[in-house]
Amino acid sequence: MANAFPPAFQHFIDGLRDIWAKETETNARMESALPLLRDVVNDPQMQEISAGWPSTEGRKNLLFYVDPEYGFAINGVVRVPGRTGSVHDHGNVWVAYGVMTGSESLERYTRLDDGSKPDWAEIKLLSVTKGSSGKVDLVPPYDIHAEQGGPTRSTAIILRSERLGDLPQNMFDLETGLVKNGPGATQIPYELRA
Repeated sequence: MANAFPPAFQHFIDGLRDIWAKETETNARMESALPLLRDVVNDPQMQEISAGWPSTEGRKNLLFYVDPEYGFAINGVVRVPGRTGSVHDHGNVWVAYGVMTGSESLERYTRLDDGSKPDWAEIKLLSVTKGSSGKVDLVPPYDIHAEQGGPTRSTAIILRSERLGDLPQNMFDLETGLVKNGPGATQIPYELRA
């Protein structure tokens, strides 16, 4: 991937690298990154650029950047109107999610059983957070959640403490209680340019 990033995106990367250089705890890094994520998703040029991003339906993410030194990854996602997202976690990875255009909702779930059966879980909806342009959420490791599409196309930038795709995560079936462990969203390299 070329490094001719839009200015706001390059500023985002530079700021993240500064945070990662100063802070060693992953949760503190991710919390410190939230204002930077808010800035990049509110940038008018980035919002305009996101209008040309391809669909990520079918459990895909656009892969914009993986830091060669610190390993954090930056993805993009495009949701179609009314998209129904699956209930899942991100394994041991921290995720910060920023809505750039459109609106979405983030559903958070809690696990009611003791986790002793690896392929089954009883979960319950805990909260629903509506998000429009500029809304940023932090999802800790193993938090069960789902992103749902709004009435129009939406775009978002996702900061991950490390690259997903091959790392195991859990997918939860609300109707049957079955839990499947497998790789996350397919990572599609995408050249982000001004």
